[in-house]
Amino acid sequence: MINKNLLQSFISKYYLNGRFNAVKWRIENNTLIVYAGESGRVCKIELNGFDLEDKEIGIFDTHKLSKLLSITTGDLLLTLDSQGALSNKLNIADEGFDLSYSLSDPLVIPKTKWYKDPETWEMELELTQTDIDNLIKAKNALSDYDFLNIKATKDIDGNLISEFVFGDGSNYSNKITYRITGTINESFLNQPMPFDSNLFKEILNANKGMDTAYFKLSSKGMAKFIFISDNINSTYYIGRQE
Repeated sequence: MINKNLLQSFISKYYLNGRFNAVKWRIENNTLIVYAGESGRVCKIELNGFDLEDKEIGIFDTHKLSKLLSITTGDLLLTLDSQGALSNKLNIADEGFDLSYSLSDPLVIPKTKWYKDPETWEMELELTQTDIDNLIKAKNALSDYDFLNIKATKDIDGNLISEFVFGDGSNYSNKITYRITGTINESFLNQPMPFDSNLFKEILNANKGMDTAYFKLSSKGMAKFIFISDNINSTYYIGRQE
Protein backbone atom coordinates (compact mmCIF):
# COMPACT_ATOMS: atom_id res chain seq x y z
CA MET A 1 0.00 0.00 0.00
CA ILE A 2 1.08 3.56 -0.67
CA ASN A 3 -0.58 6.85 0.17
CA LYS A 4 -2.06 8.64 -2.83
CA ASN A 5 -0.66 12.05 -1.84
CA LEU A 6 2.84 10.63 -1.42
CA LEU A 7 2.74 9.00 -4.86
CA GLN A 8 1.42 12.20 -6.45
CA SER A 9 4.18 14.18 -4.75
CA PHE A 10 6.79 11.79 -6.13
CA ILE A 11 5.40 12.08 -9.66
CA SER A 12 5.25 15.88 -9.53
CA LYS A 13 8.96 16.05 -8.76
CA TYR A 14 10.01 14.48 -12.06
CA TYR A 15 7.00 15.51 -14.18
CA LEU A 16 7.67 19.21 -13.44
CA ASN A 17 4.38 20.49 -14.80
CA GLY A 18 4.64 18.54 -18.03
CA ARG A 19 8.35 18.78 -18.84
CA PHE A 20 9.13 15.07 -18.55
CA ASN A 21 6.17 12.89 -19.49
CA ALA A 22 7.70 9.55 -20.57
CA VAL A 23 9.95 7.85 -18.00
CA LYS A 24 11.05 4.47 -16.69
CA TRP A 25 10.11 3.49 -13.17
CA ARG A 26 12.89 1.37 -11.65
CA ILE A 27 11.86 -0.61 -8.57
CA GLU A 28 14.80 -1.89 -6.54
CA ASN A 29 14.60 -3.21 -2.96
CA ASN A 30 11.32 -1.39 -2.22
CA THR A 31 12.65 1.88 -3.64
CA LEU A 32 11.13 3.50 -6.72
CA ILE A 33 13.70 5.43 -8.78
CA VAL A 34 13.13 7.67 -11.79
CA TYR A 35 15.73 9.38 -13.95
CA ALA A 36 14.25 12.03 -16.23
CA GLY A 37 15.44 14.89 -18.36
CA GLU A 38 17.23 16.04 -21.45
CA SER A 39 20.50 17.77 -22.24
CA GLY A 40 21.25 20.41 -19.62
CA ARG A 41 18.41 19.51 -17.25
CA VAL A 42 18.08 16.13 -15.56
CA CYS A 43 16.71 14.77 -12.30
CA LYS A 44 16.76 11.67 -10.15
CA ILE A 45 13.82 11.08 -7.80
CA GLU A 46 13.72 8.28 -5.21
CA LEU A 47 10.68 7.10 -3.25
CA ASN A 48 11.33 4.81 -0.27
CA GLY A 49 8.92 2.15 0.94
CA PHE A 50 7.50 1.32 -2.50
CA ASP A 51 6.22 -2.22 -2.05
CA LEU A 52 6.36 -3.78 -5.52
CA GLU A 53 8.58 -6.49 -6.96
CA ASP A 54 11.89 -5.43 -8.50
CA LYS A 55 11.01 -4.35 -12.03
CA GLU A 56 11.59 -1.74 -14.69
CA ILE A 57 8.31 -0.47 -16.13
CA GLY A 58 7.54 2.06 -18.83
CA ILE A 59 5.37 5.06 -17.95
CA PHE A 60 4.83 6.53 -21.41
CA ASP A 61 2.21 9.11 -20.40
CA THR A 62 2.64 10.51 -16.89
CA HIS A 63 -0.12 13.05 -17.54
CA LYS A 64 -2.68 10.27 -18.07
CA LEU A 65 -1.47 8.40 -15.00
CA SER A 66 -1.81 11.56 -12.91
CA LYS A 67 -5.41 12.00 -14.09
CA LEU A 68 -6.21 8.45 -13.00
CA LEU A 69 -4.63 8.98 -9.59
CA SER A 70 -6.55 12.23 -9.08
CA ILE A 71 -9.87 10.42 -8.57
CA THR A 72 -8.53 8.08 -5.87
CA THR A 73 -8.36 8.67 -2.13
CA GLY A 74 -6.34 7.43 0.83
CA ASP A 75 -4.06 4.42 0.57
CA LEU A 76 -3.62 2.67 -2.76
CA LEU A 77 -2.90 -0.96 -3.59
CA LEU A 78 -0.64 -1.25 -6.65
CA THR A 79 -0.15 -4.48 -8.59
CA LEU A 80 1.38 -5.39 -11.96
CA ASP A 81 0.11 -7.60 -14.76
CA SER A 82 2.97 -9.15 -16.67
CA GLN A 83 3.63 -11.36 -19.66
CA GLY A 84 6.97 -12.98 -19.04
CA ALA A 85 9.52 -10.38 -18.00
CA LEU A 86 7.50 -7.49 -19.46
CA SER A 87 4.86 -5.76 -17.32
CA ASN A 88 2.01 -4.40 -19.43
CA LYS A 89 -0.45 -3.04 -16.90
CA LEU A 90 -0.37 -1.17 -13.58
CA ASN A 91 -3.46 -1.79 -11.45
CA ILE A 92 -4.46 0.83 -8.88
CA ALA A 93 -7.14 0.22 -6.26
CA ASP A 94 -8.55 2.22 -3.37
CA GLU A 95 -11.71 1.59 -1.31
CA GLY A 96 -13.98 2.57 -4.21
CA PHE A 97 -12.08 2.36 -7.49
CA ASP A 98 -10.22 -0.26 -9.48
CA LEU A 99 -8.11 1.42 -12.18
CA SER A 100 -5.87 0.04 -14.91
CA TYR A 101 -3.04 1.94 -16.57
CA SER A 102 -1.38 0.50 -19.69
CA LEU A 103 2.40 0.32 -19.50
CA SER A 104 4.80 0.63 -22.41
CA ASP A 105 7.92 -1.35 -23.14
CA PRO A 106 10.73 0.38 -21.18
CA LEU A 107 12.98 0.01 -24.23
CA VAL A 108 10.94 2.60 -26.18
CA ILE A 109 11.70 5.29 -23.58
CA PRO A 110 15.07 7.00 -24.23
CA LYS A 111 17.79 6.77 -21.61
CA THR A 112 18.54 9.85 -19.55
CA LYS A 113 22.13 11.08 -19.57
CA TRP A 114 23.32 11.60 -16.00
CA TYR A 115 25.85 14.18 -14.80
CA LYS A 116 28.77 14.04 -12.41
CA ASP A 117 29.65 16.69 -9.86
CA PRO A 118 32.48 19.05 -10.80
CA GLU A 119 35.60 18.98 -8.67
CA THR A 120 34.47 22.08 -6.76
CA TRP A 121 31.31 24.07 -6.19
CA GLU A 122 31.90 27.82 -6.04
CA MET A 123 28.59 28.39 -4.26
CA GLU A 124 26.87 26.12 -1.72
CA LEU A 125 23.64 27.24 -0.05
CA GLU A 126 21.20 25.62 2.35
CA LEU A 127 17.72 26.80 1.40
CA THR A 128 15.12 27.36 4.10
CA GLN A 129 11.42 27.06 3.36
CA THR A 130 11.30 30.87 3.53
CA ASP A 131 14.01 31.05 0.85
CA ILE A 132 12.03 28.69 -1.38
CA ASP A 133 8.80 30.64 -0.88
CA ASN A 134 10.51 33.96 -1.59
CA LEU A 135 12.23 32.71 -4.75
CA ILE A 136 8.86 31.50 -6.05
CA LYS A 137 7.26 34.85 -5.16
CA ALA A 138 10.01 36.74 -6.98
CA LYS A 139 9.48 34.68 -10.13
CA ASN A 140 5.69 35.07 -9.93
CA ALA A 141 6.01 38.86 -9.60
CA LEU A 142 7.92 38.92 -12.91
CA SER A 143 6.19 35.97 -14.56
CA ASP A 144 6.52 37.42 -18.08
CA TYR A 145 10.32 37.07 -17.97
CA ASP A 146 12.31 33.84 -17.97
CA PHE A 147 15.60 35.48 -16.98
CA LEU A 148 17.38 34.55 -13.74
CA ASN A 149 20.92 35.68 -13.02
CA ILE A 150 22.81 34.12 -10.11
CA LYS A 151 25.93 35.82 -8.86
CA ALA A 152 28.15 36.40 -5.84
CA THR A 153 28.62 39.82 -4.34
CA LYS A 154 29.59 41.40 -1.01
CA ASP A 155 27.28 42.95 1.55
CA ILE A 156 28.01 46.23 3.33
CA ASP A 157 30.21 44.39 5.84
CA GLY A 158 32.31 42.83 3.10
CA ASN A 159 30.85 39.32 3.51
CA LEU A 160 30.28 37.18 0.42
CA ILE A 161 26.60 36.65 -0.38
CA SER A 162 24.60 35.16 -3.25
CA GLU A 163 22.12 37.13 -5.32
CA PHE A 164 19.25 35.68 -7.35
CA VAL A 165 18.22 38.40 -9.81
CA PHE A 166 14.90 37.99 -11.64
CA GLY A 167 13.92 40.12 -14.64
CA ASP A 168 14.40 40.29 -18.41
CA GLY A 169 18.17 40.75 -18.44
CA SER A 170 18.14 44.45 -19.31
CA ASN A 171 19.96 46.90 -17.08
CA TYR A 172 17.02 49.29 -17.35
CA SER A 173 14.10 46.96 -16.73
CA ASN A 174 12.20 45.81 -13.66
CA LYS A 175 14.20 43.49 -11.43
CA ILE A 176 13.88 41.63 -8.16
CA THR A 177 17.00 40.59 -6.23
CA TYR A 178 16.87 38.02 -3.45
CA ARG A 179 19.94 37.38 -1.29
CA ILE A 180 20.97 34.18 0.49
CA THR A 181 24.03 33.59 2.65
CA GLY A 182 26.12 30.44 2.33
CA THR A 183 29.55 29.11 1.44
CA ILE A 184 30.85 31.10 -1.53
CA ASN A 185 34.28 31.09 -3.17
CA GLU A 186 35.65 34.59 -3.75
CA SER A 187 36.79 33.52 -7.22
CA PHE A 188 33.11 33.52 -8.20
CA LEU A 189 32.75 37.29 -7.62
CA ASN A 190 31.63 39.24 -10.70
CA GLN A 191 30.76 36.08 -12.63
CA PRO A 192 26.98 36.30 -13.10
CA MET A 193 25.42 33.14 -14.51
CA PRO A 194 22.05 33.04 -16.35
CA PHE A 195 19.45 30.29 -15.86
CA ASP A 196 15.87 29.58 -16.91
CA SER A 197 13.72 31.01 -14.11
CA ASN A 198 10.68 28.97 -15.23
CA LEU A 199 12.56 25.73 -14.62
CA PHE A 200 13.79 26.95 -11.23
CA LYS A 201 10.23 27.79 -10.21
CA GLU A 202 8.90 24.38 -11.30
CA ILE A 203 11.61 22.58 -9.30
CA LEU A 204 11.00 24.69 -6.20
CA ASN A 205 7.21 24.33 -6.45
CA ALA A 206 7.46 20.55 -6.78
CA ASN A 207 9.70 20.31 -3.70
CA LYS A 208 8.03 22.71 -1.29
CA GLY A 209 7.76 21.20 2.15
CA MET A 210 10.80 18.92 1.87
CA ASP A 211 12.77 18.65 5.11
CA THR A 212 16.13 19.83 3.74
CA ALA A 213 17.13 21.70 0.57
CA TYR A 214 20.54 22.58 -0.89
CA PHE A 215 21.61 24.58 -3.92
CA LYS A 216 25.10 24.36 -5.44
CA LEU A 217 26.65 26.28 -8.32
CA SER A 218 29.84 25.70 -10.29
CA SER A 219 31.75 28.25 -12.30
CA LYS A 220 31.64 25.70 -15.14
CA GLY A 221 27.96 26.55 -15.60
CA MET A 222 26.28 23.72 -13.68
CA ALA A 223 23.75 24.11 -10.86
CA LYS A 224 22.51 21.38 -8.56
CA PHE A 225 19.45 21.13 -6.31
CA ILE A 226 19.18 18.50 -3.57
CA PHE A 227 15.96 17.96 -1.59
CA ILE A 228 15.68 15.41 1.22
CA SER A 229 12.75 14.10 3.27
CA ASP A 230 11.85 10.88 5.07
CA ASN A 231 10.17 9.33 2.02
CA ILE A 232 11.49 11.14 -1.08
CA ASN A 233 14.91 12.36 -2.20
CA SER A 234 15.23 14.61 -5.27
CA THR A 235 18.33 15.67 -7.19
CA TYR A 236 18.45 18.04 -10.19
CA TYR A 237 21.29 19.15 -12.44
CA ILE A 238 20.71 22.28 -14.55
CA GLY A 239 23.00 23.81 -17.13
CA ARG A 240 23.33 27.55 -17.53
CA GLN A 241 21.17 29.26 -20.13
CA GLU A 242 23.08 30.04 -23.31
